[in-house]
Amino acid sequence: MVILFLLQFILPEYHHLTMTRIMILAIFAMGYNVLFGYIGLLSLGHAMFFGAGLYGAGLTAYHLGWSVPLAFASGIIAGALLSLMVGCIALRTTGVAFMIVTMMLSQVAYLATLYFTSYTRGDEGLVLPEAARSFEFFGATVDLANPSTRYNLSLALLGIAMLIIYQLVRGKTGRALVAIRENESRAQMLGYNTFAIKLQALLVSGTLSATAGAAFALLFAYIGSSFATIQYSIDALLFTLLGGPGTVLGPALGTFLMFYLVDIASQYTTAYLLVTGLALIFLALYFPKGILGTIKHRWLPWLP
Repeated sequence: MVILFLLQFILPEYHHLTMTRIMILAIFAMGYNVLFGYIGLLSLGHAMFFGAGLYGAGLTAYHLGWSVPLAFASGIIAGALLSLMVGCIALRTTGVAFMIVTMMLSQVAYLATLYFTSYTRGDEGLVLPEAARSFEFFGATVDLANPSTRYNLSLALLGIAMLIIYQLVRGKTGRALVAIRENESRAQMLGYNTFAIKLQALLVSGTLSATAGAAFALLFAYIGSSFATIQYSIDALLFTLLGGPGTVLGPALGTFLMFYLVDIASQYTTAYLLVTGLALIFLALYFPKGILGTIKHRWLPWLP
């Protein structure tokens, strides 16, 4: 975190903005990892939680004129409520069925953003007004259009997300999550209410993803239906697989590496997705548990 804080003083403008975006997407990936990495549930629907936060914050700021803190809170609450509802439905299934149900529910959410175009403007999206780019904090004006402010707020949110996940997975709940991932039937025999634990994990996962969406909307002043597509769910999965599922820092590392891999490759070829695919094949061969996951498994078991 200290390195990330110091980087803002030496990074050029383009990379300063890129790192801000990476930190927000890292929160999204870390939220996804709570469900996929620690409890073993593969979801293709996390874009709907990101979208819930995005629209929960963006629409209230745009149409209702809510202040930034209230809009941000509404985005988080929207994601938490959606997580709870989806969990009550999707967690009645497991394995491939869970993946399909989450994907279908996410597609419903995406189509809803297109259907209510009078409010969302669909793929065209909405640009938040200047009034939604600042707020008063103890007498001082916080301007979200300021690059340094956006960077430091993103860094603070990333630190809070890491702390929440670390406390979750290092406690009794974290051990219960791993027990369910390894053998749910045995966990039930030991007296664990596996449905309640999985619902708690999904609630944390979806709420963190919604937090990332709400922050993205307010910091970058744009909301659009493209952020609710299945591609964003796949991105979260790839970020997690690259960095290492089941590790606290892995998804953040994976987000950074994948983002810059695509960015650099696209400067030299239009087939940048091919380069990404080759990188993932290399990863599967030499780092089967992701980069940090493999390092932790083979050499540094103390890594969080």
